[in-house]
Amino acid sequence: MNAKASSRARGTVTERGPLAVDMHVGARVRMRRRFLGISQQSLAAQLGITFQQVQKYERGANRVSASKLYEVACALNTPVTYFFEGLADPLAGTGEPKQVQALEQSIGAFLQSSEGVELASMFARVDRPRTRRMILDLVRTLADEENGED
Repeated sequence: MNAKASSRARGTVTERGPLAVDMHVGARVRMRRRFLGISQQSLAAQLGITFQQVQKYERGANRVSASKLYEVACALNTPVTYFFEGLADPLAGTGEPKQVQALEQSIGAFLQSSEGVELASMFARVDRPRTRRMILDLVRTLADEENGED
């Protein structure tokens, strides 16, 4: 990654297009909203904005101001810090290894879908370790078949 791309990933370059931090915050807004089962329309009404604005926040197309992020946190009953969880600490240097970043992106994508939220919720209700392993084996098999691995 070149210096300009690295700087952009940290959110310090002001070129066109969403910055990584804006996209991360937006994805966390979407994940929390979906987890709570709140529609974009309902969240927008609580915030006094249009649902299109919520969509833009969630995509990272528009930045969420500090005051609006505070309102979002209140509406979604979560601390403001929730929206920054998973971002590399800018004072810690290079951040997480690429494998950890890839895993976090996969988990984030999973939890952004309504099926992912429901599956995670239902899986947490399964108490028996053997049954959990069977479910995991089933999902692995399906994923391998989907990706052409046999």
